[in-house]
Amino acid sequence: MKKAGLPLILLALLLPGLAGCAPHTQLAPEHPVTLTIWHVYGSQTISPLNDAIQEFNKTEGKERGIIVNVTSVTDSTAIDEALLASARGEPGAAPLPDLFVAYPRIAEQIGTERLLDWHGYFQEEELELYLADFLAEGVFGDRLLMLPIAKSSELLFLNRTIFDRFSADTGVTVDALATFAGVFSACDRYYDWSGGQTMFQINDFYHYFVAAVDSLGGDFLKNGQPDTESTPFAAAYEPMARAAVYGGLCVQDGYASDRWKTGEIICNIGSTAGILYLRDYVTRADNSTEAVETAVLAYPVFEGGAPVVVQRGGGLFAVKSADERKNEAAAIFAKWITQGEHNLAFATKSGYLPVTDAAYQTLFSDMRIVENEKYRMLYETIGSMQGEYRFCALPLYEGAGRVQNAFEEAVRSALSSAREAYVRRTAAGEDAAAVMDELVATGLREIQNGSY
Repeated sequence: MKKAGLPLILLALLLPGLAGCAPHTQLAPEHPVTLTIWHVYGSQTISPLNDAIQEFNKTEGKERGIIVNVTSVTDSTAIDEALLASARGEPGAAPLPDLFVAYPRIAEQIGTERLLDWHGYFQEEELELYLADFLAEGVFGDRLLMLPIAKSSELLFLNRTIFDRFSADTGVTVDALATFAGVFSACDRYYDWSGGQTMFQINDFYHYFVAAVDSLGGDFLKNGQPDTESTPFAAAYEPMARAAVYGGLCVQDGYASDRWKTGEIICNIGSTAGILYLRDYVTRADNSTEAVETAVLAYPVFEGGAPVVVQRGGGLFAVKSADERKNEAAAIFAKWITQGEHNLAFATKSGYLPVTDAAYQTLFSDMRIVENEKYRMLYETIGSMQGEYRFCALPLYEGAGRVQNAFEEAVRSALSSAREAYVRRTAAGEDAAAVMDELVATGLREIQNGSY
């Protein structure tokens, strides 16, 4: 990842007028242009991006005659579905928004010809201010269709309060969670200790395998499809599958943050931005509550593998408009939200990484600027990974979004079926070790035979 940064003062000097390359249009405060936006940062009522948009509307937007109107805040899966429904003109679907935040996988499904090329509205020196790796994710051929506004990675989040009780009784320490072998071993111990509770959840199995196969020296893709036959894939699959079949790893649908709230899990791997949803207390089934301490740990590594973690997060797309005022307004907002002070404030309030060199360097040179102690702990953990871990982008290929969804469903289905069979067969008296070996192998074949 490119790290050399420019001072924030230089960033301010380079972008004072937010001028791009496009022809000047008739934007004026007395005749404002309204842009609709769909995004994934928070919820309709609690969203750092909504707060930033309100500030834009009161300041730069008011001066330039631009109103940005948030019309949907949802998750990445739901936004993909809504965008595709709009692009296809399905009955009841809302029109495509003027702006939206999504993963690059959606661009080709919507139709890249519908999308604005940011190159036409940014000068070269403006684009040079962005982290090169982040910017590169949005390039399709020679067109820049997705502009980074915030990026994230993945970390391990731990309910330290409950884990400490488990640790005191079993001797399993936090240090054991530094490797996946240690995490999966702890899952089994926790299941026994807790009387049958899951300990751990992986929010995205697709991300897990991308990072794992890379870490172990393999290629996740072969001929444009996930290579489920490779040795590194099997090496990543087996210990994870054993933990799932035994019961300590959750394989059900839904986000870890929901199970975190009730203590159904006490540990998960997920986006850095997931910290926005991890409460500092759990609510039991009887409505009693318990305050908990959250620990943020580095992404676990595979023994014998290189430290690798995915670089994730969507970016800002604009739907190309016949009204050039809208295109120019979209670019003005895009530049504003990625300016140093605005981007740094928005990113650090939502657990994301800023996208310009200057803001990135400012954050990691003095983390005292992050007021929330829990968030500061998150950035300190990311900072400790810098220089040691390699950050890999999710592969972009034809049908990536469809393949990712199908792969995720196949893994969960195979592991869920194996878990159910394990419970049933061991309860009937079959040898647990033999049943485990058989079901782990069967689950791998199911995934290998999946239609991607």
